[in-house]
Amino acid sequence: MDIRLLEYYLAVATQGNITRAAEQLHVTQPTISRQLMDLEENVGTPLMIRGKRQVTLTEAGVLFQQRAEAIVALMEKTLR
Repeated sequence: MDIRLLEYYLAVATQGNITRAAEQLHVTQPTISRQLMDLEENVGTPLMIRGKRQVTLTEAGVLFQQRAEAIVALMEKTLR
C-alpha cells in the first residue's frame, strides 16, 4: 500500500467530500475515486458511504482512518 493512497483517504475523510479532497491534493476527482475503490477492494470491506455531496465513513472506515493517521504521522516523523 502506497503512503499517497493513505493521504488520499485521509483527505476525503477529513473533507467529507471527494471533490474538495481532490482540489486540496491537486489531483482529479476520478483519480481519487478510483484509488479509493481499489483500496476498499484490497481491504475487503466498504470504508465509505458515498452520497451525492458528501462521504460518510463506515465503522471500518473510522478504524482505517485512525490507523492511516498513525502511519502517515510516523512516516512524516521518520522523514524529519
